[in-house]
Amino acid sequence: MGKENFTKSKMISDFDLYLLCEGTHRNLDEILGARPVFNSTGLIDGFYFALWAPHAKEISVVGDFNQWQNGKNPMQRIPDTDIWEVYIEGVSTGSLYKYCITTEDGRILYKADPMAKFSELRPKTASKTYADSYRWHDLSWCLKHSKPQEKNVPMAIYELHMGSWMRGQNNEILSYADVADALVKFLKENRYTHVEIMPLAEHPYDGSWGYQATGYFSPTSRYGTPAELKYFVDVLHQNSIGVILDWVPGHFPKDAHGLAFFDGQCLYEKDSNVSSWGTLRFNFDHPFVRQFLVSNAVYWLKEFHFDGLRVDAVSNMLYLDFCKEDGQWTPNIYGENIDLGAVEFIKTLNSVVKENFPGAIMIAEESSDYPKLTHPLNEGGLGFDYKWNMGWMNDTLKYMETDPLFRNGMHNNLTFSMMYAFNEQYILPLSHDECVHGKKSLLDKMFGEYYQKFASVKAYLGYMFAHPGKKLLFMGNEIGQFMEWRYYEQVEWKLLQYETHRGLYGFVKELLNIYNDHDAFWKKDDSWDGFKWINADDNQASVYSMCRKSDDETIIAVVNMTPVERYDYWLSLEDEGTYTLLLNSDDKKYSGEGATQVLCEVVTDNETPEFKNRVRVNLPPMSVLYYKLNK
Repeated sequence: MGKENFTKSKMISDFDLYLLCEGTHRNLDEILGARPVFNSTGLIDGFYFALWAPHAKEISVVGDFNQWQNGKNPMQRIPDTDIWEVYIEGVSTGSLYKYCITTEDGRILYKADPMAKFSELRPKTASKTYADSYRWHDLSWCLKHSKPQEKNVPMAIYELHMGSWMRGQNNEILSYADVADALVKFLKENRYTHVEIMPLAEHPYDGSWGYQATGYFSPTSRYGTPAELKYFVDVLHQNSIGVILDWVPGHFPKDAHGLAFFDGQCLYEKDSNVSSWGTLRFNFDHPFVRQFLVSNAVYWLKEFHFDGLRVDAVSNMLYLDFCKEDGQWTPNIYGENIDLGAVEFIKTLNSVVKENFPGAIMIAEESSDYPKLTHPLNEGGLGFDYKWNMGWMNDTLKYMETDPLFRNGMHNNLTFSMMYAFNEQYILPLSHDECVHGKKSLLDKMFGEYYQKFASVKAYLGYMFAHPGKKLLFMGNEIGQFMEWRYYEQVEWKLLQYETHRGLYGFVKELLNIYNDHDAFWKKDDSWDGFKWINADDNQASVYSMCRKSDDETIIAVVNMTPVERYDYWLSLEDEGTYTLLLNSDDKKYSGEGATQVLCEVVTDNETPEFKNRVRVNLPPMSVLYYKLNK
């Protein structure tokens, strides 16, 4: 936060008030909340507090600077607005405070500041005044990513929960700064292009993983100060790693100190009905709520240099009847189940982000088939850059959980996604959602006994990386954890002392190397020009073969989804030449059996001009093979 100079009689400009009242202010963090007031020598004289609370009768700022006494520092309503303000001299950075709100019916509410930049460590709930002078060192990164990003580039995302990727020797939570250096080393060694951090906004309950926030402008104090978060992002940028933040604008918890019934009435929430998560839904019809959330998105991108936002639970925003029974929701003015206010909010959000941060990546976690999610606004779309392909994840994992004896009857679980693969810009996620609540870890989902599970997960990941779409892996997937993810302990890195887990880790690392080094996997990732089925219909053998192409190279992938070795398996190819083996998941260096010699014999078949080049391969059981065409 830069130094701000105010006259103590007027601290919000008329223009700011005009935009705020109109509902079009994009930087509410610069006019609301607790802002330091500096004197001519650059020292803080006090803090100016401003708050939106249209239904309040009276408001005071209470804190450790006034012994939490109601009425000692009363706020005044700015005439003809719903904004309350007060300047309190002598308040220093790090002071604890809340708003004491007297409601219209005489109740007294103690609320944390919705615009607080920092918060007390849970389970305590006060806001904290804050100012820092962090100096960034990522100018070259920011300049490089100041323009709209190319879509046909590699994107391999590592999804991470800050509190459980790595912990201290006594299982204590580490700070943003403590994690930064170790994470950079890991991401660079494995060649992830981005890390996606699960929500960091302040939240009262560890078990919500950050998806039920009370302090939308406050990085959680669990992991340190906002300045330490800036250091974390800065270090990753200096090492050419993008940082995406998981952001939750759809709902918030009912905790008494939070946004719920903030001034005694429904204010931020649409109504008092709770969602399936036990949370309240934002009122997207209200102009202030929309500008609050848009300003929040801008704040994280502006203040902390995040490279993009993964917007959580978009379906919950778009659909009025999401997870509701008949009678629990009211149709819109057209008699439909679409929340028109949410649609307007999403369009405004993506428009404002792209106007102010052209290089930012906006990702929708959306589970329905809502049309044109990643299409431009001027083409009738919602303006996201990418959508998580939840259908792909659910279909393919169901397939991998099934006994191979019965997979021939569900062959299209692995092929159906290509029917819509280019309708949107997709990310293929294997996310935290599929590693909790009794769903089992990714490795343990695989059908079969111990060694078959490892072979299966390697075949599955090989299929995933050959499939069009950007890639996302949740932490722990790469080492084959058997236990589900636990937010209260670190990834089971100790498993790497065992050969099978080291083999899987090495295989994932090689997958990432091949993916980054070969543009056939991403240069034409958004059209049929870059993908062709060789054989999508061999359900009897449960074998899938496909071709990935760019202008410079051709790579074929063959996946055997049964524990049966298949000798002399023929592939009919369009391209003439010889093929070199790039990857064999059954190789001993990946803890495979390695007993089968993998053959690649090219013959010419003049009787079939369309596919005159035929390749004969031996397929190890439960495996994936990659071959590159030698031109």
